[in-house]
Amino acid sequence: MQGKYDQALEVFNEAIRLDPNKAKAWCNKGSALGIQGKYDEAIKSWDEAIRLDPNYALAWFNKGSALANQGKNNESIQAYDEAIRLNPHYADAWNYKGGILNALGRNAEADAAFAKAKDLGVQHYA
Repeated sequence: MQGKYDQALEVFNEAIRLDPNKAKAWCNKGSALGIQGKYDEAIKSWDEAIRLDPNYALAWFNKGSALANQGKNNESIQAYDEAIRLNPHYADAWNYKGGILNALGRNAEADAAFAKAKDLGVQHYA
């Protein structure tokens, strides 16, 4: 399985080499790194995607998830909030934000985030 992610990284790196201004390639590279648990590298890739396209809600969401995996809960919430600001219908961002708020004991805020996620169609909660 590791080999497939290494191959994917090679493809994304080549895409970036050909067009370093392609936010989607940077975002995909971040995803491949994040799946491997290389969160610092992944965040750098998502930051580059965001620099190229500040309205890239998926990059903000992915960054939030990596920050959460690093235990950086407040930074994670900020990234999820930015994804939600860009796309108020981003159900997964509401859901994951609820999970972080719940873990922090901010239950009323978590309940509100989960309710919004449910309204948007999320079936399972973080």
